[in-house]
Amino acid sequence: MEASQQNILQKIEGKDPVAEINFTVTLPEWLVEHVQSGSPVCLTQEEKMRFVLELARNNVAEESGGPFAAAVFSLESGELVSAGVNVVVESRCSSAHAEVVALSLAQKAMDSHDLGAEGLPRMVLVSSAEPCAMCMGAIPWSGVKQLICGARDEDVRSVGFDEGAKPLEWVQDFAERGIEVIRDVLREEAAEVLWDYRERGGEIY
Repeated sequence: MEASQQNILQKIEGKDPVAEINFTVTLPEWLVEHVQSGSPVCLTQEEKMRFVLELARNNVAEESGGPFAAAVFSLESGELVSAGVNVVVESRCSSAHAEVVALSLAQKAMDSHDLGAEGLPRMVLVSSAEPCAMCMGAIPWSGVKQLICGARDEDVRSVGFDEGAKPLEWVQDFAERGIEVIRDVLREEAAEVLWDYRERGGEIY
């Protein structure tokens, strides 16, 4: 038996593996403090994106995750519902992308798996970059009605990240599902965050 297999068995020996399962993604302390210090009201697309890019820059500067951030806002009032950053490497979880983290926190805050449920305000997801293949699948099921993106897919790939296979007509596909996509909001600034991460020696995965 390989050493790695022995280690796994030792960890679960004497325990009920199912009962011990507890999936948790820990957010950086600075993010929690930043959001708790006051939920901003961002009315314009640029205001929302500037807030998200500030989170992405902090995530790089604090070395607490990848160069990506996202937030969910009320589409009408501009109130912040949730915010997330990429914590894939730190959490040892490939699904801990900024969009997934932000959407999950918003659903918990709204006490609903569907952010488009009756009685809830319309929601917008603001992301520092266009969604990867995984997040592209998560967004339509989340219930948000609008997606605002900063950096383009090609900006992310140029740094070295693997975005996966994505349909070329994804913007149209989203529109057919009732999700408006707005691209290139502060794109240059968003791309700069990606390159800053790479130049600092951040892990590319």
